[in-house]
Amino acid sequence: MVDLMLLAPEIIVALTGLIVLTIGIFMGSSSKNVLGYIATAGCLAALAMVIGNFSASALMFSDTLSVDPLSQFFKLVFLVVALIVSIASIKYTEDNKDTEIFYTLVLFATFGMMFVASANDLMVLFVAFELASIATYALAGFEKKNPRSVEASMKYLLMGALSAALLLMGISFVYGATGTTSIPGIAQNMDVLASNAIGLLAIVLLIAGFGFKIALVPFHMWAPDTYQGSPSVVSALLAAGSKKMAFVAAFKVFIVALLAIQADWRMAFAVLAVITMTYGNVVALSQRSVKRMLAYSSVAQAGYISMAFVVLTPMALTGGILYTLAHGFMKAGAFIATAAVVYMVIKEKRDTEIPDHLDNFKGLGKKMPITALCLTVFVLALAGIPPTAGYMSKFILFSSTIQAGMVWLAVIAILNSAVSLYYYARLVRYMYAMPHEGEKLAEPAPYVAALLISLVGVLAIGLWPEPFVKIAMQAASVLVGGI
Repeated sequence: MVDLMLLAPEIIVALTGLIVLTIGIFMGSSSKNVLGYIATAGCLAALAMVIGNFSASALMFSDTLSVDPLSQFFKLVFLVVALIVSIASIKYTEDNKDTEIFYTLVLFATFGMMFVASANDLMVLFVAFELASIATYALAGFEKKNPRSVEASMKYLLMGALSAALLLMGISFVYGATGTTSIPGIAQNMDVLASNAIGLLAIVLLIAGFGFKIALVPFHMWAPDTYQGSPSVVSALLAAGSKKMAFVAAFKVFIVALLAIQADWRMAFAVLAVITMTYGNVVALSQRSVKRMLAYSSVAQAGYISMAFVVLTPMALTGGILYTLAHGFMKAGAFIATAAVVYMVIKEKRDTEIPDHLDNFKGLGKKMPITALCLTVFVLALAGIPPTAGYMSKFILFSSTIQAGMVWLAVIAILNSAVSLYYYARLVRYMYAMPHEGEKLAEPAPYVAALLISLVGVLAIGLWPEPFVKIAMQAASVLVGGI
């Protein structure tokens, strides 16, 4: 009998989405703020269920779903990001007549991401992937009268459709060779795929498909425009949430299902990781839009996490998995801080085409001290400065790379981290060393609450890493069984 309690987090998130949609239809715009609190409560309840059953392990629905520490870890990542986004969005959706649609899409996107984490079959994984993706396409274009938002949504939709087609073709070739879409079943029939030329074609298609979702260079072209054009709170969900969905899916497909032919895909990931981290950091140097800079920074961070596929040791996988949680706090926090600045620019009615332009961050330390302080910690964490989550996750990932004998890869990653310090430090300089215009502002409570949650997460992982490393090791143990 299926233990539905293990699916309680997904059920809570889906039901909360339906409740928000139903209630919101009958409410006036001025009273819809309560929907943000309901969505937040739903995320908190689901988060408590995941933490309570973290070590649970079970196969469900003809083994198409697997609840284990790996899936629980990534559900935790998705729910933390959804919680931060939901809280911050209470201000963003203030007096918006479509508030219920916004929160429903956020919750359904989270629901899809959670099912990707539990998927034990390629078709279930694909369907869950698309459920989450379709919701995020709509969220990217939520500001229907903003041409940048519409453009972001269209580019994201078109690139998403292409990546879905590539993924589906890759899955069909794997099925054609092995006769199954079950992830453990593919692993058991790997000798058939390894001896067939169709296996190499399947790997190329799967890497390209996941490369678009993860935003690996050269499949990254949609990310900067989409992150910049989307509402900042949606950019937080995309960069900190949906990208991690692609990572957990890639972990399952390559390290569990296709491990026996790792020689065919490890070198490809090595090349993509180096190109991605280098290109992302170099291009970020010249950006004047902070959201665009964070987008290219996010591309570079994807390169770091991809090192786990190359090193492929238990400690490297632990580092890669821990990095996804750390990045969730760091990147979500950075985009929420940018959302607070955009709010300030709109409130002051500044005549600017790019509200997240670097010039609008001048003197932020005096105008919005909490936002500036949090953003400073987030960007220093992204650069890998101790004692933050970014330092701890990079330390584990880079040191495991050296221990595996891939010193060249670790050196490239360290040099890239040094390069990134320049554009992060430039942002800090603008906030604290440049003169500001206007008076000090009252920072909106929802943004401050979301920022403080992110700040606590970034510092907790950096200052008290043992419990976080322990659960990351538990999650990695699901993958390393076959290594």
